[in-house]
Amino acid sequence: MYQTTNFIVLTGGPGVGKTTLLTALQRRGFNTVPEDARQIIKEQLETAGDGLPWKNKLHYAELMLTASCVSYERQLSKNIDQYIFFDRGIPDTLAYINMERLMIEEPLLQEAKKWRYHKKVFILPPWADIYENDNERKQTWQEAEDTFKVMKDTYEKLGYDTIEVPKTTVAERVLFILKTLELKNY
Repeated sequence: MYQTTNFIVLTGGPGVGKTTLLTALQRRGFNTVPEDARQIIKEQLETAGDGLPWKNKLHYAELMLTASCVSYERQLSKNIDQYIFFDRGIPDTLAYINMERLMIEEPLLQEAKKWRYHKKVFILPPWADIYENDNERKQTWQEAEDTFKVMKDTYEKLGYDTIEVPKTTVAERVLFILKTLELKNY
């Protein structure tokens, strides 16, 4: 198992402001890693692939798990000492696999579990005022709420401390995260 103390995960259900928050952290000079899911969905749509959550959930989960592990390893190889913020982490895919009751090959699951992030994981709760569907986000509001619960449970079962980010302005959310991480120079 490999644990980093500078890889910070922003997670939660769909449409809760993770990407907006990640962009705000990037503007403050932090390294960020975008969500793999949107890129996979875009690529599958462009190539008429079936690795989509509304077509072939198993193929989609395998693509996600592989992409998440590659993203982690890529950041690890950069040997950066500062915090790196991830829009979702490997456990997000594990939560999806559990939610959908998919059977993934055990070696792939074990590989995914060996990559560990900072113990504090920031989870954004469902927020109806900002939730929107688009080409890559097709979940219902109920699915968004259910996803939040499963994400939180998955991270906690893996030994992470989930810290709920308040529903407030982006600037206040950024300050909440930085204060929680005890960062003062940003």
